[in-house]
Amino acid sequence: MSLRSLSIREQSEQLQAASAAQLPADVVEVFSRNAQQLHARGVPAGVVKVGDTLTSFTLRNAVGEPVSLDDLVAAGPAVLVFYRGGWCPYCNLALRTYQRELLPQLDARGATLAAISPQTPDQSLSTIEKAALNFEVLSDPGSRLASRIGIAFEQTEEVLAAQRRLGLDLAEVNDEGSTELPMPTVLIIDPGRTVRFVEVNPDYTARTEVADIVAALVGIHDETHRASSAVVRDDRRTRGSLSQPPPRS
Repeated sequence: MSLRSLSIREQSEQLQAASAAQLPADVVEVFSRNAQQLHARGVPAGVVKVGDTLTSFTLRNAVGEPVSLDDLVAAGPAVLVFYRGGWCPYCNLALRTYQRELLPQLDARGATLAAISPQTPDQSLSTIEKAALNFEVLSDPGSRLASRIGIAFEQTEEVLAAQRRLGLDLAEVNDEGSTELPMPTVLIIDPGRTVRFVEVNPDYTARTEVADIVAALVGIHDETHRASSAVVRDDRRTRGSLSQPPPRS
């Protein structure tokens, strides 16, 4: 009998408990206060929504090669995971879970997975190597794409100072020296570049569960299949009516 794997939420709760025991108390207080403030603010107004069409974009992958949205949706839907950076333990937890549990389910559904952060390509490569990822990890300089879809925010100076105490300077690891970050977000984009699923998590310790992403992809597949079947039925009816002999006068 196989053991049930922990959800991302359950893993995050374990991580929070471990962090609280290991980090300086004042740093934990700063991070906790920041998480509460972001959660209280909620999802920003103007975030991209289901039914919107995304303008194509091109970002560099971990080895500096350009990857466009059109590339990602060429064979089917694209699951886009916006994360804060490889320095974020909650991001790494989620990316590893997607690698282990989500990626094997995407091939059968013709879907592609890509992760996006404001890190430099070198930092993205480090994330790939440390987490043993087998999907594209892309750099969003200055969080411009994240800003365009409405999920970017500026980190507070209090949090930046606490991060520097721990040896992290966002201006050094992020492309273009930006300290803007995306809220953890998952989008599913279909081949027509239409947004079919959106989940934004203002609380950076929360992430979209694998089961929710798979359920959304199944729904998209079923909807597409129904639409295709309806077109085939209409086409058969049209051809059938054209093949009928004209009525006698």
